[in-house]
Amino acid sequence: MRQSKGIKPGRIRLCVVVASPDIIGGHSVQATRLMRGLSAEPGMDVEFLWINPRLPGLFRHAQRVKYLRTLATLLLYVIALLVRLKSVDVVHVFSASYWSFLLGPAPAVLIARFYQKPVLLNYHSGEARDHLARWRRVALPIMRLASVIVVPSRFLVDVFAELNLDVIAIPNTVDPGLFKFRRREPLGATLLCNRNLEPNYNVGCVLRAFALVQREVPASRLIVAGDGSEANKLARLAARLRLRNVDFVGSVDPLKMPEVYDSADIFVNSSVVDCMPLSILEAFACGLPVVTTWAGGIPYIVRHSENGWMVEPRNHHALAQGILSLLRDPDLAGRLAEAGLSASNQYTWEAARPHWLAVYKRLVHAECVSAGSADVAILHSSQEAE
Repeated sequence: MRQSKGIKPGRIRLCVVVASPDIIGGHSVQATRLMRGLSAEPGMDVEFLWINPRLPGLFRHAQRVKYLRTLATLLLYVIALLVRLKSVDVVHVFSASYWSFLLGPAPAVLIARFYQKPVLLNYHSGEARDHLARWRRVALPIMRLASVIVVPSRFLVDVFAELNLDVIAIPNTVDPGLFKFRRREPLGATLLCNRNLEPNYNVGCVLRAFALVQREVPASRLIVAGDGSEANKLARLAARLRLRNVDFVGSVDPLKMPEVYDSADIFVNSSVVDCMPLSILEAFACGLPVVTTWAGGIPYIVRHSENGWMVEPRNHHALAQGILSLLRDPDLAGRLAEAGLSASNQYTWEAARPHWLAVYKRLVHAECVSAGSADVAILHSSQEAE
């Protein structure tokens, strides 16, 4: 075994590898919150390395051409990894699934191990089971090179256990200073769906459910925050359903999202694949009662009729009935919102902080085996997200 080289006594130099804020999504939001929390730690020096760097100067036009953009960005990214990972103590890599895993986390893990640096693979994906089944021969060898795998939910702990991979669960976080709790008294009929407009999130189901809600509550309103490949398709569906009072507000800067939550009364989610949605945690913190499908890891954070209302996926009738149940019973909506606030206290930086610091310190002080060994050490923990 060989000790990781170049560790500065008393301090940990951490490099967080993640998609840049140019791509609005959970990874960059979580990485930013992690950076903000760690910046206050006297023993931590933290820097970002973007998976999707911008090309400099005259080469920037290459990022407008589809395949050339991928190749040019990947080349610049790999060069940045080779230059910068030499001088850090721990590499923290955010990971999704499929091609995103191959193009982003995989090079970071391989180069970090080449430099004998401990690697924390922070895997966030509701598609984990399918990804690891379809890409088993590619994904699993790379994952086993990581010194530790951290996931945000017990849902993913269970998925990885099926493949005999031990992981640590450290939950996503919300900032209670940013998201303010407000009681909805009286309860209004403004609904909010804050998900990317992609097939996995099935926002069309929300539109169909809203059509049924609007028949009974004509003054109801729906805010759809997010963008994605289905944006035009969903706009056409809203027109075909003859919906009124639907606002497609597009992608919203994370710092402006609290205003959007504050303008709504009920949060609605209809995903068919999911892990640990930040949007539900944020809705909890803001006092929005949650109506959601029970896809993926959602039942690990939402308890039906206790801190939220859950229905089966792909059933817009059930989703509509859940929404109408709250509109008809404001006391029930209030109880769910209060319980959601209580649940959100598990997902603050203060709750996650000791677990992150413990993992980093153990990585720095543990012996790290060289890449390619069959017995790369995976740290064990009984820590769970919920």
